[in-house]
Amino acid sequence: MRLVNTLAAAGLALLFACQTVPPVTVPQIPIVQVPQGPPPKPKIALVLGGGAARGFAHVGVIRALEQEKIPIDMVVGTSVGGLIGAIYASDLSSFDLEWTAFQLEKEDLFDFGVLNAVTGMGFAKGDKLEAWVKSHIKTTNIENLKIPFAAVATDLNWGYKVVLDSGSVARAIRASAAIPGVFQPVQHQGKILVDGGVVDNIPISVAKAKGADIVIAVDISGNLGNTNITNLLGVSLQATNIMFALNVEQSKRNADILITPAGIGDIGMLDFTQKKRCMQAGIEATKQAMPNVRRVIDAWVAAHTRPAVPAH
Repeated sequence: MRLVNTLAAAGLALLFACQTVPPVTVPQIPIVQVPQGPPPKPKIALVLGGGAARGFAHVGVIRALEQEKIPIDMVVGTSVGGLIGAIYASDLSSFDLEWTAFQLEKEDLFDFGVLNAVTGMGFAKGDKLEAWVKSHIKTTNIENLKIPFAAVATDLNWGYKVVLDSGSVARAIRASAAIPGVFQPVQHQGKILVDGGVVDNIPISVAKAKGADIVIAVDISGNLGNTNITNLLGVSLQATNIMFALNVEQSKRNADILITPAGIGDIGMLDFTQKKRCMQAGIEATKQAMPNVRRVIDAWVAAHTRPAVPAH
C-alpha cells in the first residue's frame, strides 16, 4: 500500500512539473497624436510711436513686415504713429500706404498763423490735418477699419491717457497728433485732448490691454540733441521731443520686439524732405529684427500647442 501511495505521489509531481505557466501579458497603452488642426496663432499688435516727420520710418517697417509675411492683427499709434497706422488699417497694403504717405507735405498738416498763436492755444489750428485725413482715408469711423485700430491722446485737463478706438478717424488722428504749443487742443468726446506722446509715446500697454499676445513696437523718438533752437516754435518742438523721449524709456521695456530705426535722430520734427531716408531706415531696422520676431512667434506657438496625450 505504501508503494502505491509513493507511486501516486510521484505521478502527480511529474504531472505538475510538465505543466507550463503561461506568461503574464501587460497591456500596452499606445501614445497617439490627437488631431490638433492648424497651430495656434498669436494676436500680433504693431505699436507705432510719435516723432513727427520721422514717422515715415513707420512706412518702411510696415513694408518689411508685409514682405516677411508677418501678420498684423491690431495697430495702436500715438501722434504720427496714429496717422500712419490709420492709413494702413484702412487698406492693409504697404504699397498704398507708401503712395499715400509720400504725398504728405508739411503744408498739408500745419495751418500756421500769427493770429492762432496770439489768440489761440497753438501756432496751428489743425483743420488742415483733419481735412487731409478725411480726404485720404475713406473709412469714416475707426470701428469700420479693416483691422482693429486705436489712437492715443492725452486729456489736457486731467493728464489721463485717452484711447480713441471708436468714432471719427480724422478727429482721433487730429487729437492724437495735437503737439502742445504747436497745434491747438482738440475738443473730442467731451474732453480737451492733445498729443498722446505727452503721457505715452509708445502705447504698448494699450495693445496689451486690448488682448495682444505679441507686441512689435517702433520707437522713432530720436535723440535729444538740438543746438538750432531759434524761435518759440522751436522751443515748443524741442520741449515736446524731450517729453516724448523720456516717457519712451519707461514704456518700451514692455515690448516683445522693439524696432528702433537708426540714423534718423537728427531729422527735425518738421523736416519732410527726408521721407525716403526715414523709410529706408525703417526697412533696415525691421530686417535686422526679423530673427527675433520669428523667435518670439515660434516660442509663443510652442508654448500654446498641446502635446500628444494617451489614447483612451
